[in-house]
Amino acid sequence: MNPCPRRRRLRVPWLACLLIATWCRAAEMPSLQARIDAAADNAVLVLKPGVYRGPVLIDKPLTLDGQGKATIDAGGKGSVVSIDSDGVTLKGLRLTNSGESYNDIDSGVQVRGDFNVLKDLVIDNCLFGIDLGQSNNNIIKRNRISSKPFDLGLRGDAIRLWYSFRNKVTDNTIRDARDTVVWYSADNLIARNDARGGRYSLHFMYSKHNDVIHNHYENNAVGIFLMYSDGVVIRDNTIINANGPTGMGIGFKESSNVEIANNDLLYNAVGIYLDLSPYQPDTTNRIHDNVIAFSGIGISFLSDWPGNQITGNDFKGNITQVAVSGNGKSVNRNTWHGNYWDDYQGFDLNHDGIGDRPYQLYSYADRIWMDVPPARFFKGTPMLETLDFLERLAPFTKPAMLLQDDNPLLEPRFTTRAQRERIEEQNDETANDNTADRSGESDAYRKLRQSLGR
Repeated sequence: MNPCPRRRRLRVPWLACLLIATWCRAAEMPSLQARIDAAADNAVLVLKPGVYRGPVLIDKPLTLDGQGKATIDAGGKGSVVSIDSDGVTLKGLRLTNSGESYNDIDSGVQVRGDFNVLKDLVIDNCLFGIDLGQSNNNIIKRNRISSKPFDLGLRGDAIRLWYSFRNKVTDNTIRDARDTVVWYSADNLIARNDARGGRYSLHFMYSKHNDVIHNHYENNAVGIFLMYSDGVVIRDNTIINANGPTGMGIGFKESSNVEIANNDLLYNAVGIYLDLSPYQPDTTNRIHDNVIAFSGIGISFLSDWPGNQITGNDFKGNITQVAVSGNGKSVNRNTWHGNYWDDYQGFDLNHDGIGDRPYQLYSYADRIWMDVPPARFFKGTPMLETLDFLERLAPFTKPAMLLQDDNPLLEPRFTTRAQRERIEEQNDETANDNTADRSGESDAYRKLRQSLGR
């Protein structure tokens, strides 16, 4: 007998019929919670292909393996999977259709435990992706995460760490979520993730000694932002098209002893933004060996604040290389040494690769928009460019010198990281070819050796 009666025969309103049909479909989903409750500690549950009814609570150590073919559907209520245990492994599952409560942090996976592994998950139509609260030594690896189809500010965070330490967040793909946040958390590794279409690619708050390595952040409103977070290492990342109203590649707010090294910061509204950083006495921030290119402003200082060592970077194709807002007329109390500036006008008569005279950056008509924020709307327009040209041609007053680099490089030290990797691959291929030619190896044998990494 059909449990859903025909509308014409019983005259059941169409909405009631839809609700009954939805209940019928939900009732057909097998119950996963009963299997979990019946499982022994450290059991391995391998799910057959299909859709399973959630939400699910795991309160014991076990492995739940969907083999890439099983889905858990929360039916729009709560978190799809809640982990309240140590030693749980979730892998090969699709988790979908969480609730919409921000207070309860409805998520694909909500973790309240240590030494758990979440890998190879697809999390979609979930308000938050993965939420770690007071959870340590967890692994979050190779997951694909997206939020609900809401406006940007109403989406949940893709990955959220709160009072959580020594976790590894690696190789995840994030699309169209809000932020990845690390709050009150230390000693975490965030590596090789790819996040696009969000707000903050990565946002630190009161979080010390975290490592951010080899991530790709593109088309987000903001790249990486540090607030009151000391001892963070940001290295080998690519941040592209952070062009929101407050768009920036990397931003600092009262953060100290930070290292920013070997990153590509390309096509951003601001490459690096510094606000009262470093904040702790007798500390420095070390910004070196980065490519800061094709942005509205290369480095922007909120004020004349010392303590940053800016060395060995390539500044290329920026509309404004360095800017300082407010009452600051110079940022020369910071260390500027050995950077490449594509607008340097000088010679290298002794051919040592270093300009014979210092690079000096002066502020002309651009002081208008630096000192009067509403005038920034006109930055780059023909009007301001004409004023700037006239100021340089015949200045009415002595221009302010923003900075001086005594050892400017004549040639950029780096291409972009992607180009460097391609060059390294080509060099490796050439070296392999030469080795094969010298040893008389056949082409098939050489390819076999390459596939084995030998």
